[in-house]
Amino acid sequence: MPKFNMNWIYLLVILALTFFYFSNGATGIQQPQSSQKEASYTEFQNYVSQGYASRIVVMPGSEGNTLRMYVKPDSIRSVFHKGSEQVGTDPYLSVKFGSIEKMERIVDAARADSTFTGELSYKYEKSNSVLGYLFNMIVPILFFIGIWLLITRFMSGGGIGGGGGIFNVGKSKAKMYEKGGELGITFKDVAGQAGAKQEIQEIVEFLKNPQKYTELGGKIPKGALLVGPPGTGKTLLAKAVAGEAGVPFFSMSGSDFVEMFVGVGASRVRDLFQQAKAKSPCIIFIDEIDAVGRARSKNPSMGGNDERENTLNALLTEMDGFGTNSGVIILAATNRADMLDSALLRAGRFDRQIHVDLPDLNERKEVFMVHLKPLKLDNTVDVDFLARQTPGFSGADIANVCNEAALIAARHDKPMVGKQDFLDAVDRIIGGLEKKTKVMTAQEKRSIAIHEAGHATISWFTEFANPLVKVSIVPRGQALGAAWYLPEERVLQTKEAMLDEMCSLLGGRAAEELFVGHISTGAMNDLERTTKQAYGMIAYAGMSDKLPNVCYYNNSEYQFQRPYSDATAKLIDEEVLKMIDDQYERAKRILTEHAEGHAQLAQLLVEREVIFAEDVEKIFGKRPWVSRSEELLEAQMRAEAERMLAERDKQASSALPGNSSSDDTGNHDADNEAHPVGQEAEGGAA
Repeated sequence: MPKFNMNWIYLLVILALTFFYFSNGATGIQQPQSSQKEASYTEFQNYVSQGYASRIVVMPGSEGNTLRMYVKPDSIRSVFHKGSEQVGTDPYLSVKFGSIEKMERIVDAARADSTFTGELSYKYEKSNSVLGYLFNMIVPILFFIGIWLLITRFMSGGGIGGGGGIFNVGKSKAKMYEKGGELGITFKDVAGQAGAKQEIQEIVEFLKNPQKYTELGGKIPKGALLVGPPGTGKTLLAKAVAGEAGVPFFSMSGSDFVEMFVGVGASRVRDLFQQAKAKSPCIIFIDEIDAVGRARSKNPSMGGNDERENTLNALLTEMDGFGTNSGVIILAATNRADMLDSALLRAGRFDRQIHVDLPDLNERKEVFMVHLKPLKLDNTVDVDFLARQTPGFSGADIANVCNEAALIAARHDKPMVGKQDFLDAVDRIIGGLEKKTKVMTAQEKRSIAIHEAGHATISWFTEFANPLVKVSIVPRGQALGAAWYLPEERVLQTKEAMLDEMCSLLGGRAAEELFVGHISTGAMNDLERTTKQAYGMIAYAGMSDKLPNVCYYNNSEYQFQRPYSDATAKLIDEEVLKMIDDQYERAKRILTEHAEGHAQLAQLLVEREVIFAEDVEKIFGKRPWVSRSEELLEAQMRAEAERMLAERDKQASSALPGNSSSDDTGNHDADNEAHPVGQEAEGGAA
């Protein structure tokens, strides 16, 4: 038996409309309700001569001429032998005749007769031709069909014939790629993530050569879950799988399952797996699976018939239920794995969880190499330096840095993208847009300089603080000033390193209290970060003296109570306050010991607005603790200084004595020589 199809209903509706349409008459014109009577041409002559006609309608045609003679109300009984209430409001005689000229002479003679009373008029009406008949038959049907198509297209959001339609709302919206090469992305386009890429490549191998693994009694994994922060390349890896695998690839988002109609999500899940089984072996990719895979509520009162839970139940059954899905591998991606239901994560559904983390230093180099290919670069661009300048950046952030650098270079009409353009791009992404028009008083500018100099001083004299790159009091985004660091990428964070970082954050507020005499709201962000870090160290990491080795972290979604008592909460608050106060006093001690150097640093910031680590080293001397990152940074800064000195010597040698313009140029170069790094920083800020 053929399967039921909604097109049958469409056909029945069209046939019914056609039947009712033609039941009204052969010509498709509604017949009048008045009575009619066939009469001969001779009778017509007599009725006209006797004055019974009120008007005559002539309808010439190819098969013979016909006329209608409408009878006067007072003559109805003489013609029809019935009363007016029996024949309707406007009865007429139907007469066939031969010559139109003879009929006109009869009417004209009746008008000219002196005994004729009343009015007599006649007109011509063209009868329907074959084309008119077809037109009247087809146009209404097309009109109804067009209205129906518009309604279905509106209800389905477009896509007639592509799975859309109000009656196809339960169909899967997955996009299928028969050949993965349509996307044009392979594993060569995915930089870094060597471990994740290796596991993903194994899945492709399972599909290309399953006998290699099944001969030893192994089974092909049913699913793999890609977990990681946003922008790390989870969807890109799935696209690479589609590009590498020679099997059909179904792709859809988790939100595509959810609809306003009840039962649609579960229906789409079943339809998706039905299509996948027909194309087996194949891959199904569900992006942002947390939209439907969130942990189900344990409280029955919170949504007894949740549509999302019904969709999740259908997904669980299809992935590993009573039936079999041999040859169908499910890939899914999410950045909220802690929110997923435990039944979804068990072995047999998602056999593998592939962690796609933020790239480390070497992986950032590879990502930069991929995104730098289409750019025109000059010889000042150092990929190693850019990778060190972007710790914690995801692949999407690095792509944004490269694009922003190209835009900055084009904005300044440069033929190629240089190193300074990338540094400005990093500053733009981290700190925000530079606000050149922000008006500040001299007192506010000095207060900001003292604040930022406090951060720089504390980070210089604490062992585990991140190495300083530059300090700026140029407003960017919501920040009035900022200090840039080059953090060490440590796998483990020690308590001493976290306390040094906390002390460095509190250095700005401590400098305001010591050297300005009052505190301001400029340290709000520093205090927020310090407080969160202190609570994390005490409540989660167990780094407190009174609460050692205790972790109160609880990731349960439906836990509405704290996992500790009120007495413990009070103790946590006291420990947090004590830890922050200790680091604040420590920051004030360090600033008091180096008050003179801090004052010089603040004054230099007021004059230049941007200073670098080399300027801080001239004031405080070499940093007592030198890390690997600082060594690399120092080598980079030394090379930059040598390049600037070489350019200055070249310009000085080309200057001629006695030339006024050359003297002016030489004086300008002398200013550059006095503060080479500062001038470069001002140029970068502009």
